[in-house]
Amino acid sequence: MSNAPTYDLNMSRFWLDPYPDLKVMRAKFPIAYIPQLDATLITKRQAIFENEKKTSIFSSNQPEGLMTQLMGQNMMRKDGNAHLNERRAIFPTISPKTTKLIWKQKFSDFADTILDKLASQKGGDLMSEYAMPLSAQALKEITGLTNMETKEMDRVSQGMIDGIANYEGNKEIEQNCNRCTAAIDAHIDEIQPSLLKNPTNSLLSVQIQAGLSEEQIRANIKLAISGGQNEPRDAIAGTIWALLHHPEQMKMILANKVSWLGAFEEFSRWISPIGMSPRRITKDCKVNQISFAENDRVFFMFGSANRDEECFKSPETFDVLQDRTKSIPFGAGPHFCAGAAISRCLIGEVALPKLFDRFPNLKLARKSDVQFRGWAFRGPLEVRCLW
Repeated sequence: MSNAPTYDLNMSRFWLDPYPDLKVMRAKFPIAYIPQLDATLITKRQAIFENEKKTSIFSSNQPEGLMTQLMGQNMMRKDGNAHLNERRAIFPTISPKTTKLIWKQKFSDFADTILDKLASQKGGDLMSEYAMPLSAQALKEITGLTNMETKEMDRVSQGMIDGIANYEGNKEIEQNCNRCTAAIDAHIDEIQPSLLKNPTNSLLSVQIQAGLSEEQIRANIKLAISGGQNEPRDAIAGTIWALLHHPEQMKMILANKVSWLGAFEEFSRWISPIGMSPRRITKDCKVNQISFAENDRVFFMFGSANRDEECFKSPETFDVLQDRTKSIPFGAGPHFCAGAAISRCLIGEVALPKLFDRFPNLKLARKSDVQFRGWAFRGPLEVRCLW
């Protein structure tokens, strides 16, 4: 283990709200060893930004890591050419051009269908009734698993997210994750023959066309589902709540002082849907005056970096006019989120503007704050609104 100062976490409290502990760590122990996680956390933005690029030391290749053990070794758990080759293989699906020419219209159609249904109601939970099905419908098209129901897509995504953040070793969570990955494999088996006959722009299809192995294909589909449902879902619902909870910020959006995309980006800085990313130390070394041993586990804490007092004027405030130049909600370096263009389109160009255009009188149904949960991945449990 590293020789970083030890910081004890109450994991239940950290899951409810990680930000108070992260603030203490940034101020007193910017690199801290957490015995409850058997990991060293790096919490300052600049240290994360610089070290995430040093893949020869901070490696994404983690054979014993939870994601690799539970989902297979996807491209996010590889470095160098192994990572780049698979990233290039999926580029036809995730490129800004494909997003603009193909996915945006599909996203828009999905949103219209869901909003048409919601228009017959006076209110509801926009987490489960809008953000969840919209993210799932989009992901079905992107992955190629159009044979999967939206609720099933959400279930298996959440199951894998819970599994790869299961650092406390809960066996029930692990078993559920295994059931979720098995369900994905079954859906791949079912639809793969039709994609062989009729190729599409989907992740499954372009990987087949690129000649990737079955192991690579399945691991990358599971990667896409784990992050491509849970995180956009939480960001859509979370940004809706943030704007309604801060009407003065909403006024700036409606006055065209800031775009809907800007609102999403500020929410993702303020409450990062992706709170951290793990790495493995490749060799004994010293970084930022801290000694690390080979195979030490390190967490780059994006959620902490995005509230770094040295980088943001009002780090703990949702402020759509805030300078977000140093925000890293999608990570940095070679493992910058491959789906960033798709997420920005889905959330900033479709989900948010369409919802508020359809329901101009949208308001929160409750005066009390929405409850957020999670530290590795964070989002609201529900967002009940009236329209």
